[in-house]
Amino acid sequence: MSVQPDLTTLHDGPAARLALHPLRRELLARLTAPASAAQAARDLGLARQKVNYHLRLLEDAGLVELVEERMVGNCTERVMRSKAKSFVLAPGALGDLAPDPDAIRDRFSAAYLTAVASRAVQDLGELGSAAEAADKKLATLCIETEVRFASPSAQQSFARELASAVRDIAARHHDDRAPGGRRFRFFVGGYPARTPTGDAS
Repeated sequence: MSVQPDLTTLHDGPAARLALHPLRRELLARLTAPASAAQAARDLGLARQKVNYHLRLLEDAGLVELVEERMVGNCTERVMRSKAKSFVLAPGALGDLAPDPDAIRDRFSAAYLTAVASRAVQDLGELGSAAEAADKKLATLCIETEVRFASPSAQQSFARELASAVRDIAARHHDDRAPGGRRFRFFVGGYPARTPTGDAS
């Protein structure tokens, strides 16, 4: 049995709509561990035929996969599993409604940060799919931290120092003429941290 990915990106609008249906979303969550339609039906208290119908839709869309077939009495039982442990919707699935950072004038707005982050989701989804198809690992880097500022002026000072440091590091390492060089896209963003209750701290 192949290793189940931690996450996969949904690029296709129809597949995303299928996944967002309440019952199918519940099935995808339950099928992070392999199960048959009969098992899922018992867990959900639903008719097996109804669960089978929705599983077929998910399988046709590539959102669940067959793990094994086994005989139970005189019947062949199909054991299914979600294609990944979790899913994320690529902004491109929204077509013309997908956010475009270049179309947002205010570079200090939440809308611009969201659009840039959305572009990263789109790019990583496409690059990840290509890497998986080529049986390669995608080279990525992620740095995450939290900073508690004493005052708005301290926050502004931090932003200036960070921007200056990024410019200096990028200038030292960027080389347009390096043979075989590979471009990477970096972005730095910040927003108020949320508390466990969901409010900004």
